[in-house]
Amino acid sequence: MSENSIKSKPKKPRGKVHIIDDRCKGCEFCVAFCPTKVLVMSDEFNKKGYHPPRVANPEACSNCNLCALYCPEFAIWATKIEEDD
Repeated sequence: MSENSIKSKPKKPRGKVHIIDDRCKGCEFCVAFCPTKVLVMSDEFNKKGYHPPRVANPEACSNCNLCALYCPEFAIWATKIEEDD
């Protein structure tokens, strides 16, 4: 079998979650709809008195951006992590 005939396995997309804590109103939509269970609600309070989410499982983020789509306050989003070949 030649090297050209060996197909490499596609890499799983990865993302990094960004949260603006003080914009969050604690609705928990991002936690509920995250398919890879990256987020949990924090025990800490933000300036408005709400519990924002925190990233509990960062390596599981697939950059699907469902967190951003469901957030009514535009307080969370993900960016793609570029992998080196």
